[in-house]
Amino acid sequence: MNEPVVLITGASRGLGAALAREWAARGARLLLTARSERPLRELVDELSRQTDVVFGAIDVTDDLGMREFVTRGLREFGRIDVLVNNASTLGGSPMPRLSDLTPSAFFEVMETNVRAPLAIAQCVLPHMQAQGGGVIVNVSSDAAVNAYPGWGAYGSSKAALEHLSRILAAELEASGITVLVLDPGNMDTQMHRDAEPGEDLSSLPKPQAVAPPFVDAVMRAAVEHEAYARREVQSVVSGV
Repeated sequence: MNEPVVLITGASRGLGAALAREWAARGARLLLTARSERPLRELVDELSRQTDVVFGAIDVTDDLGMREFVTRGLREFGRIDVLVNNASTLGGSPMPRLSDLTPSAFFEVMETNVRAPLAIAQCVLPHMQAQGGGVIVNVSSDAAVNAYPGWGAYGSSKAALEHLSRILAAELEASGITVLVLDPGNMDTQMHRDAEPGEDLSSLPKPQAVAPPFVDAVMRAAVEHEAYARREVQSVVSGV
C-alpha cells in the first residue's frame, strides 16, 4: 500500500498519537480526530513537517461532524485506505462495579465504544468499496474476553465491538475490505492510569513501543486481504 491515507480517531494522546507518528514516519497521509483540540493541534504541527495532515477536533459520537470530516478528507486526498477506530471511554474513574453502574453511564460507554465505530465505518465503507479495498481496524482489549471486576461496561463494549467486527467482515466477504480487531495489550497510558488509580504501570510498554508492530499488523492485513482477523500486539512487543 503506497502512501496510504489513514484515519485515526482518539489521535491526540496515548496509542492514537503514537500510531499517527509511526504512520507519518512511514509516509502515510493522515486524517486525525480527537475531542481535545489543543494537544491535537500540537501533534498536527509536529507531523505536518513530515506528511500531509487533515484534522478535526470532533467527538466520535458526533455523527454529522464525523461525516463532514470524512467528506473533507476524501476531498483532500481522494481516498481512505485505513480506518483506525481507536477512540474509547472507560465510563468514569474509578470504574464502578456492575452492581453500581447506572444505565446512563453504561449507555455512554456503549455509545462511544460500539455505536460510534460502526457509524464511522459506515461513512468510509462506500468509498472503500468503490476503490476495491481497505482496512477497518477496531481497537479492542483483553477485557473483551476476560472477566475483570470493575471493567464491566468497558469489557462488555469491547466484546460487542469484536462480535460486530466479525459480522461486518462476514457481510463484506469478497469485497477486498479487511475488518481487523487489534488488542494492543496493557500499556502505560493516561487511560490505563485513570482505570486503575494508584497502580504502578512503569513496567508496562509505552504506546510508542506498541505502535510499530500495530502498524505492521495493519499493513500485513492489507496485503493478505483477510476478511476478518483478530491479533494481539502485546505478544510481539514482549517477544512471547
